[in-house]
Order: sequence, then structure tokens, then C-alpha cells
Amino acid sequence: MKNLARQRYAELIGQKAALRSDRLVSAFAEVPRENYLGPGPWQILRPPSLWNYENTQDDDPAHIYDDVLVALDATRRINNGCPSGLAAWIDALDLREGDYVVHAGCGAGYYTAIMAHVVGDKGHVTGIEFDPELAARARRSLAHLRNVEVIAGDAASYDTGKADGFFVNAGATHPLPLWLDSLKPGGRLVLPLIRWPAGSRFGEGIAGLGVMLRIERLANGYSAKFISQIGIFPCLGALDSEADRVLAEALQRGTLTSVRSLRRDVHDAASSCLLHGRGYCFSGIALQ
Repeated sequence: MKNLARQRYAELIGQKAALRSDRLVSAFAEVPRENYLGPGPWQILRPPSLWNYENTQDDDPAHIYDDVLVALDATRRINNGCPSGLAAWIDALDLREGDYVVHAGCGAGYYTAIMAHVVGDKGHVTGIEFDPELAARARRSLAHLRNVEVIAGDAASYDTGKADGFFVNAGATHPLPLWLDSLKPGGRLVLPLIRWPAGSRFGEGIAGLGVMLRIERLANGYSAKFISQIGIFPCLGALDSEADRVLAEALQRGTLTSVRSLRRDVHDAASSCLLHGRGYCFSGIALQ
């Protein structure tokens, strides 16, 4: 029954997220979600309602094989994220068998395991988690996977080496040079840019709201494109007040859906600069 529930779940997520990767759909069918959530019954959230938890009737895993968020720590509103959203962002990484991928903000490790399934035994996944309790949970839950390591630390400062894929699963006000420099030629970074004014609390006002972008390192620079809107907890080491200000202006203009490239050279702001910050600029002009 569990295998049948996971198969139906994988088909549902594949359809809702319009997944292109057959290996990713297979991962959702093969990886037992309950192994990363703690014992049931569970507290779940059903989009679009993301604030009122409901309790599952019992500990039957069928309850969590749906497009729902599941509480890891309801008191702190820390959840195992919405499968269709995470699936779409992972799909944007274009992971291939044998790739090395970094999962910054790996939580309890479920989506880390999903990516490990996609890259296979010849690939490798490094999960980084700032919260010590979650990092310990992830390390225990992922111990059976030889192609995964978990680092308890700050993804904003931990040097992972060169990666094929880099998934930042926490919000930043700007792309960190460390993350961009970590990309191999052809490497892909999926990054949430969010608002985080001083004194913010997640769930209040615009805190944590922004856009998910895909950045790819090419021979002549970086391509970039809009993936989706997002609301997410912050990566505390990747927040800057000036970056928040210029991001606010860009979000108000509504132009980030037209992003085509990322520039890192020093230049004056021009009409093609959709988000012009210190050391980075998202442009509406594609690379030639």
C-alpha cells in the first residue's frame, strides 16, 4: 500500500509541477517521505492555507503522500516544504546522473534524498543546515545514503567546492559571490531573492516574500531567468539592508519576471538593469 501511495503521489507531483525529469518523478515514487518527518500522526498544511495546521487521523503514511507541507517543528513553523513547489525548483537545476549538487538549507533531509536519487550512486549531494537540531536529524535520516554528506553550518560562508547544481532553500536579499563562484562551467544555481527589512519576522508583511530565479554559469557570463514567486524563511548570512532596498524597488516595478542574465562587472545602471546592486546586476538583456 505504501508503494502504491508513493506512486500516485509521484504522478500527482509530476503533473502539478510539470516535471521534465523522469528521474525526479521516480525519486518521489521511491523515497519514503515518512522516514524524514518523525513518527505520525503529523501536522500538515494544505495550500493555499499555510497557517492553520490540521492533524492527520493516525500515522498512516498515506496522509503525507499528497501535495501538503508537514510540520517538522510546528512551534517554530518549520515545515517539510510543499512537494510541487520543491519539485519544480529541483527540476530547474537540470540534474543529471553523476552530478555534484549542494542543498543549502536541507532541513531534515527529505529533498536532499530526492536529489541524491536523481544524481545516483555516481553523483554526490552535500546538504548544509544552519539549525543544529535539524542538521542532526538530517544526518541520521540520510546515513544510509553513501552519496550524501550533511554539514551543520552556515551555507553563506561554507565553501563546498565546485558544483554542478546549487539549490538555496532559504531566502537571500542578493546572490552571494561564494555561491556564484562555486558553480562549475555549466553549473546551475536556483536561488530565492526575498525581502527582509530590519526587524522582520517571517509571516508578517512582506518578510520572506520574493522570487525564485535560476542562474547558469556560461563561458561568457551568467544567464538568468524567473521561475516563480516565493515565500520562504531567510538565510541569515545572506541578508543586506542595501540589497533589500534595491530588491524592494525591483519587486515594486514587477520587472524581475523579465530577467535574462546576471552581470558581475562594474557598470553604471541603465534601462536594461532590472535589479542593480553592488557587485551584481540582473539584466533584461540576454547573453550573446
